[in-house]
Amino acid sequence: MLADMSEQTIALVTGANKGIGYEIAAGLGALGWCIALGARDRKLGAKAAAALSARGVDAFTVPLDVTDDADVSAAAQLLEERAGRLDVLVNNAGAAGGWPDAPTSLDPAGLLRLVDTNVVGVIRVTNAMLPLLRRSAHPRIVNQSSHVGSLTLQTDPDTGLGGISGGYAPTKTLLNAVTVQYTAELRGTGILINNACPGYVATALNGFSGTRTPEEGARIAIRLATLPDDGPTGGLFDDDGPVPW
Repeated sequence: MLADMSEQTIALVTGANKGIGYEIAAGLGALGWCIALGARDRKLGAKAAAALSARGVDAFTVPLDVTDDADVSAAAQLLEERAGRLDVLVNNAGAAGGWPDAPTSLDPAGLLRLVDTNVVGVIRVTNAMLPLLRRSAHPRIVNQSSHVGSLTLQTDPDTGLGGISGGYAPTKTLLNAVTVQYTAELRGTGILINNACPGYVATALNGFSGTRTPEEGARIAIRLATLPDDGPTGGLFDDDGPVPW
């Protein structure tokens, strides 16, 4: 397996069994990459990998609940055994909670669950995969963020972001802040790390109320995953370019 993968770009996409994550995996797989599909539900992950394989994509399932330390460690070990390195990590898995949700009526336990998935989960997976990424010639990390995490946009009265979000939006703001700190630590290592804003995409996360397709939402993550070595790092981007923090 290691010999077969020596010339192939290897990417792990979390939350890849459906929605935007699946389309990111499909888009990167269409480039001839080997795709590790991170999925909390083993059966759905296997079904997604089979669907991609039927389309000619080299794909396999990685059982991965980003809130579970043991799962994350096992995923890193599986990639170590199967590939010996990782070229691209796309932290796509996420949870939305209720929407809209006023901070005055927010359930603290629910907020902690969102933080664990949307922020701590990214840290868990990133730190576990960094030893593998450091072995890559062109390592990339893409974190799935959102326009609603931008403090600049949130405080602009002319920008409509869909109402008050006391839970989900702050977790994306925190993710943006964490990414800035990773950028500072990893600067000079060759690892480019950026956040992607997919737009308002119709997925299970929002009850399929979005105005964009998952394929459209996947475009910016695919672009950031395939940046050249002199590409940007430490930014927040959508299809139109940089988004203010």
